[in-house]
Amino acid sequence: MNQKPSNAFIAAAWVALLAGSISYCVGLWNADMFLNEKGYYFTVLMYGLFSAVSLQKAVRDQLEGIPVTGIYYGISWFSTLLSILLLVVGLWNATLLRSEKGFYGMSFSLALFAAVAVQKNIRDSQTRKQTDQKEIEE
Repeated sequence: MNQKPSNAFIAAAWVALLAGSISYCVGLWNADMFLNEKGYYFTVLMYGLFSAVSLQKAVRDQLEGIPVTGIYYGISWFSTLLSILLLVVGLWNATLLRSEKGFYGMSFSLALFAAVAVQKNIRDSQTRKQTDQKEIEE
C-alpha cells in the first residue's frame, strides 16, 4: 500500500510535535532550576527526538527491504530507550512538584510520538511522490 497521508493527519502530527516540544521548552524556560539542569533536560529532549526518528527510519527501512545493519538497528533502539530512561531518572531525582514531573513526562512523550508520526508522514509523502513520478514516466 502506497498511500499519501491525509493533510489532516500531517497537520495533526506537526501540531503535536510543536505542542510537545514548545511546551517542554517553555516549561524549562520558566522552571526554577539551575542552568545546567535546564541544559540536561533540553539535551534529553533533543536526544530523544533524534533517536525516535532514527528508530522509525530503521524499522521502516527493514520493512521495505532496505538494508539496515544490526548495529545501527540496535543503537537506534538503545538510544530511544536510553533517552526515556535518562528523563525518568532525571525527573525521579529532581526536586520538582509531581505535577511538574508529570508535565515534563507527558510533553516529552507527546514530542517523541509526534516526531515519529512526522517522520512517517514525510517518508510516505516522498514515497508516493516517487511512485507518481515513475507512473508518469512510464
